Amino acid sequence: MKFHIWILAALFSVPAFAAQQDLQLPPNLQQGQLVVGHAPRGVKIEYGGRRLRVGDDGVFVFGIDRDAPPQIKLHVRYSNGKGRDQLVAVAKREYHIERIEGLPQKTVKPDPETAKKIRAELARVSEAKHRDDAREDFLAGFRLPVEDARISGVFGSQRIDNGVPQSPHAGLDMAVPTGTPVHAPAAGVVSLADPDMILTGGTVLIDHGYGLSSALIHMSRLDVKTGDRIAAGQVIGLSGATGRASGPHVHWGFSWFDVRLDPALLSKPVAAANESGDP
Repeated sequence: MKFHIWILAALFSVPAFAAQQDLQLPPNLQQGQLVVGHAPRGVKIEYGGRRLRVGDDGVFVFGIDRDAPPQIKLHVRYSNGKGRDQLVAVAKREYHIERIEGLPQKTVKPDPETAKKIRAELARVSEAKHRDDAREDFLAGFRLPVEDARISGVFGSQRIDNGVPQSPHAGLDMAVPTGTPVHAPAAGVVSLADPDMILTGGTVLIDHGYGLSSALIHMSRLDVKTGDRIAAGQVIGLSGATGRASGPHVHWGFSWFDVRLDPALLSKPVAAANESGDP
């Protein structure tokens, strides 16, 4: 089963500029969504204080945070020097509360030494997520990393682990037996591979380009290493219950830099910027 990104074609009309100057953005945006759009040649775009990469083909991406406000702002500057702010509506989502028991206590209430190690590991993960490669591997679409899995956890839910409130869940959990092959959801470069992280256990991060990355965690075995170029669907390891896990499953996290996004929304048909051509 494949999750495909179709990168959109809904044109926003802006009277102050010619139609060919407008950005193309997906309709009906919501919290936690990856946005893939198309811009005219020479346009510069900023969002959330970050200058967005705009490819030679006009493709750009950004991520909408789990708790984004009802309206977000893109600052657009054209090749003629003129600029404007484009306001974009964002639909609010409702999130569930999930209670998880039976987790290793050191991962829920770590002692000072373990907490220090966790902070160091999180810094490595953040560094890996901040790659901004010009590759556009994400344009080929995404697939589920495991097949025939039961969805056991969803993005955005408030987690209470062993009775202790935690940060919202940042991905999609798929319950499968230990030893199930885990596939790369899309092509990319392995930006981090570590078989034994405290919270995430066997961990693989895949850079798909433009600051987009997938994290596959809790694995029992890794079959790739940092720096490997991998194909979509390639087996990267085996599922497990390593790290902070109550049972065997695969957690698929997806992010734009440090903005965590909902992998389930990658199946939403939102258009085809790679087919829309240059304005």
